[in-house]
Amino acid sequence: MGYMLRRFGFYLVAFWVSITLNFFLPRFMPGDPVSRMVARLQGQIRPDQIEALRESFGLSDAPLWEQYLRYLGQIFTGNLGFSISRFPTPVIDVISSVIGWTFLLGFVSLIIAVVIGNVLGILAAWRRGGVLDSFVPPLLIFIGSFPYFWLAMGLLYLFGVTLGWFPLRHAYEVGTAPEFSLAFVGDVAYHLILPATSIVLVSVGGWMLGMRNTMIATNAEDYIVMAEAKGLRANRVMMQYAARNALLPSVTAFGMSLGFVVGGALLTEVVFAYPGIGYTLLAAVQNLDYPLMQGLFLTITTAVLIANFLVDIVYVRLDPRVRVS
Repeated sequence: MGYMLRRFGFYLVAFWVSITLNFFLPRFMPGDPVSRMVARLQGQIRPDQIEALRESFGLSDAPLWEQYLRYLGQIFTGNLGFSISRFPTPVIDVISSVIGWTFLLGFVSLIIAVVIGNVLGILAAWRRGGVLDSFVPPLLIFIGSFPYFWLAMGLLYLFGVTLGWFPLRHAYEVGTAPEFSLAFVGDVAYHLILPATSIVLVSVGGWMLGMRNTMIATNAEDYIVMAEAKGLRANRVMMQYAARNALLPSVTAFGMSLGFVVGGALLTEVVFAYPGIGYTLLAAVQNLDYPLMQGLFLTITTAVLIANFLVDIVYVRLDPRVRVS
């Protein structure tokens, strides 16, 4: 419990630092979002209305420390303000409308990459020097060395534009109303194939190489030699003794990756016009939408910190050495 309380205190400090940076960084950017909004309205708004807009968006002429305290109060009351680019939609409504698509794309891609990468890594290390161990890791690392957005554009051009096998954009067919039906779920899965494939191809090599290296070190442990000397089946030794202990670093990496799922693969979402957090964040930056930027950054940061804290809890249960230390 003392260990968990220390970790919790650390994450509270990290959360405070992140929300502080989240407040100051947008204000250091050049430009004024309200002035840009007024320019679009072409003089159709009065000066008193302009000042009211600046107050509602937290851009008043008050000292920064006063704005900062007001910002902290809004966060802890769940009031993230209104989106400037989608005015008068509240920021929390914008985030809730896109975060599900980011979870879907990121979580599906992560699960596929982790499962395939770890299984390939276990088999490659157990049959060290074989065909799987000799040729697959270099090939996957070579593919993973490409920028994921470049690979996404290549897949989009080949399978979307040239062959026409998959749709070019969005999460479902334009004009379709979201509903819980087999046809809509199939449409969403069909649109998910290319974006998810681009992320999986880039990341699966790292998961395989990490598991392979950990398995090789685990195979040299005394308890593996003892299990083999007892005459246990090779498959049982591989899965219940070697792989089970080699999975511990992957659990940590999975938890960290799970937190970053909320951030989304920004450029992949941009390439496929996928309506997730990354695509929305780019639009918010282009429109100098301070409240939406701050809300998105806060969502991403909170997800990463919560995921890492949960991994710490799971690690205490999985690894007795952490409890002893």
